[in-house]
Amino acid sequence: MSEIYIVASTILAILVLFGIKLMSSPKTAVRGNRLSAISMLVAVILVLGANDIIQLPLLWIAIILGSMIGYALALKVPMIKMPQMVALYNGLGGAASALVALVEILEATSQQNYFVLFTSRLALIIGGITFSGSIIAAAKLDKRISQRPAVLPHHKIISNMMIIVLILLLILSFSLNNSLVVFIILIVALTFGVLFAMRIGGADMPIIISLLNSLSGLAAAICGFTVFEPLLVSVGAIVGASGLILTNNMCVAMNRSLSNVLTGGTTMCASKFSSNSKDEVRMEEKAETETKKSPAEILKRAKKVIIVPGYGMAVSQAQFYVKNLTEVLEKSGTEVKFAIHPVAGRMPGHMNVLLAEADIPYEKLCEMDDINDQFAETDVAIVIGACDVTNPAANTAEGTPIYGMPVLKTGEAKNVIVCNLDTNPGYSGVENSLYTMPNVQLILGNAADTIKELINNLEG
Repeated sequence: MSEIYIVASTILAILVLFGIKLMSSPKTAVRGNRLSAISMLVAVILVLGANDIIQLPLLWIAIILGSMIGYALALKVPMIKMPQMVALYNGLGGAASALVALVEILEATSQQNYFVLFTSRLALIIGGITFSGSIIAAAKLDKRISQRPAVLPHHKIISNMMIIVLILLLILSFSLNNSLVVFIILIVALTFGVLFAMRIGGADMPIIISLLNSLSGLAAAICGFTVFEPLLVSVGAIVGASGLILTNNMCVAMNRSLSNVLTGGTTMCASKFSSNSKDEVRMEEKAETETKKSPAEILKRAKKVIIVPGYGMAVSQAQFYVKNLTEVLEKSGTEVKFAIHPVAGRMPGHMNVLLAEADIPYEKLCEMDDINDQFAETDVAIVIGACDVTNPAANTAEGTPIYGMPVLKTGEAKNVIVCNLDTNPGYSGVENSLYTMPNVQLILGNAADTIKELINNLEG
């Protein structure tokens, strides 16, 4: 390996890292994305050239086909489908590492030293877990399978046993040059990934998405050791480390440990906490019979408004009407801010992306810790399709999936307007006690329609 190649690899790795750094802010995210993408493209060409395989026709056919599929998906998939797309991309990254490791094991085991024997099997295991776990996560997010946690009898014992089996098979494969053992390792890893992801649900899904992202980078980095590719090691390590940092930050924001999330300690069967029809009727009757000023009248008198976006806003694509509502309120002299919960939506930064799509200035977006104390001095909090992240039950309902999770203190505002499709529980399955508070008005229906109607009433 030449010194020039090592220097070029180092520079490209630094550029990728700098691009990720730029992506941490909406102001510089586009530049960061472009920088990282171009750096990765140059890195791919550099690796192909250094390994003298750049002239293989089959390679270019695969690259062209993959690029065409990726380009088509980027144009076709709407923003609302981004969480499942990210999960799918994580899975493909894991699958690529597992396949490279599998080929290396089957073709060159007899020439491998103990270090490469270890890294190749480890890349196969982590890549396999990442692939199957990400597919389950994507299927859950896309509602192809139930979004609720699925827990088998003795689930934890089975999962622990599978980890022990993987370790034993890993050791056995050192001395036994048998492809059957390798394929059994792959099958057990894929099965473990399914068991690992199927029990995750509730408000923990954004954490799992960032964790799977970290695992895909880790698998790539380990695979880089197997094939003696320093660029793959460094870029994979960057992705793995950044995903792990994000995962840790989200766990801290939700006041729970990663081990607790991974073992399903925070995701319980939702049926226990689901609402019943009697309670729903009671809440709807309450909302209908209370003699309050209309939401438009309340907003006309408001001086300070905080908007709380959630997944329901994404589903109804209401972010553009939210932008219009913001402009109408600000024209009348009202101060408008946005409260962003770390796990609002289905993936890290989901709300930031949607609001940026509607061209809402980044300066108006406030993190939970920065804005929570401002709700008490706010005239109106408008909750748009957000349930779990505003649920006061997180502070009181011990034993529920969201207990202990910091939430936005919307109930402390003088008035709260909730624009939700219905009063059903959110992803965690826990009824939102916010809806029954006396200062809250419910506007049920598609968020895009209700916000549009609210704007018409304000302007009328």
